[in-house]
Amino acid sequence: MLLVRGIDIYTQGEVEAVNGTNVRLKCTFSSSHPVSLQSVSVSWNFRPLLPGPEESVFFYQEVPYPPKQGRFKGHAVWSGDVLRKDVSITLHEVPPTFNGTFTCQVRNVPDVHGKNGEVVLKVVNRVALSEIGILAAAVGGSCGMILLLLSIFLLVKRYKKRRMEHVDVELPTRERVWKDPTVCKSEEVIHLKAMIKKKKEAESSDDEESEPSSGDDDDDEEDEEEDDDDDDDDDDDDDDFDNGDD
Repeated sequence: MLLVRGIDIYTQGEVEAVNGTNVRLKCTFSSSHPVSLQSVSVSWNFRPLLPGPEESVFFYQEVPYPPKQGRFKGHAVWSGDVLRKDVSITLHEVPPTFNGTFTCQVRNVPDVHGKNGEVVLKVVNRVALSEIGILAAAVGGSCGMILLLLSIFLLVKRYKKRRMEHVDVELPTRERVWKDPTVCKSEEVIHLKAMIKKKKEAESSDDEESEPSSGDDDDDEEDEEEDDDDDDDDDDDDDDFDNGDD
């Protein structure tokens, strides 16, 4: 007697596809019995959003059986691997009429009981997606521009601050001294020292020259006194000679 257990089916739950593109509806399963191409059968069905009958989308048993009629004709293709327990299908160029719920039913004899898997497909319009993309790009661009301008402002402010600090550190000494009028510049100090030195040298030269000249004057005065004494002696001699003649 075979022990019958339920088969477990796993699907994506919800899928979104752009109008006119391809989308893969993934469905996998697990079974307590060995899996073979002969024992597994797969049925895909579709239930539209609007009230209406359920439609067959795809069937597989040993080989795939794509739809021969209906809205899925030429759209549904097999993309699974039964031996890997993958029973997925791919829908090509999905139109908005594919909006709805797709059910995946798997049977692996003797595991024929279990809950079907479901995938809700939402087909969105390209224009709507583009508008969303444009809006997102505009908002993102605006935010990026604001951040860029803010960054530039902060960088410029920081650069000016560093430049002012650099100028203040390397301010020349002469510019700093100029702020205090009571302080001489370094060049002026050197010049004044040189002038004072020259003045002292000039005064020393004058003193040396004035000393010998004073000595000469004294000699001249002594010579004049001696001349006067000689004249007096001559006068005395003349007087004596006159007296003798008498």
